[in-house]
Amino acid sequence: MSTYGYVRVSTREQNEDRQVIAMGEFGVDDAHIVMDKQSGKDFDRPGYRRLLRKLKAGDILVIKSIDRLGRNYEEILEQWRLLTKEKQVL
Repeated sequence: MSTYGYVRVSTREQNEDRQVIAMGEFGVDDAHIVMDKQSGKDFDRPGYRRLLRKLKAGDILVIKSIDRLGRNYEEILEQWRLLTKEKQVL
């Protein structure tokens, strides 16, 4: 069982420090933090896709807030179902 963190900012100019600090406070190792500097309009993001391939049943995924997953509520729900039901991520 591993703990991963997902950090996303919408543009390269935005600062991800608050999210990274929160991951550290939760105990996520720096090597297990996956970051995207891209819009949340869809889930076609390199970091997020890489994270999905890594996650195994029983792993823990830390996200500072649900809006870091994306902007579209229905797509967020679909990804949450994929993560929790299909992949059995905690």
